[in-house]
Amino acid sequence: MGRLRHRNLKKKILTWEQRYKILIGVSQALLYLHEECDQRVVHRDVKPSNVLIDAELNARLGDFGLARMYKHGNNPETTHIVGTLGYLAPELTRIGKATTSIDVYAYGVLMLEVATGRRPIEPQRNAQELVLMDWVRELHSRGEILSVIDPTLDEYNPDEAKLVLSLGLLCSHPHPDYRPDIRRVIQYLLKDVCLPELPPDVHLEVPGTMIEFSDTYPDA
Repeated sequence: MGRLRHRNLKKKILTWEQRYKILIGVSQALLYLHEECDQRVVHRDVKPSNVLIDAELNARLGDFGLARMYKHGNNPETTHIVGTLGYLAPELTRIGKATTSIDVYAYGVLMLEVATGRRPIEPQRNAQELVLMDWVRELHSRGEILSVIDPTLDEYNPDEAKLVLSLGLLCSHPHPDYRPDIRRVIQYLLKDVCLPELPPDVHLEVPGTMIEFSDTYPDA
């Protein structure tokens, strides 16, 4: 059992078809946690290094050290803000509740990362490309979304690439009300339903908060 590490993307180890399969596998793992367990489970640290991959490239989620559980139908309690920089939903600093929507947000960032081969935050980049989702969103608004695809990919399906990037932006939308639940995400990925147009961005005033991070960046 291996892990989805950033270096695997950069060394052409994973083809587009393999990446797409892994993304579907992670979404199905989240569906099990969010809807099919006896209690609702919020992972709270979805990122590449916590994605486990077997020899057939079936993906599972690992490292449940930050996970929280609550009964279906109940509201989650306020808790400490933990997670990994770049994958934290902005509303966490406002409400401090571990909802399933924060996993969807992190999954959206993961989708962008898998499609582009970039980390969510790359300090060495120029200001326009520093934050992955901002860069992808800007190029999406220009109609140039496919220009962000990982250049190490020799071949990829353009329609699937547009779907993954657009869905990644939708899942990582700054306002949680615009994000789909994970069941709907799977329907989009399996092409059972058509992805709607992206909603407008919603500016969120996020107050300064002391945040405990599980680490700074995913491992290289």
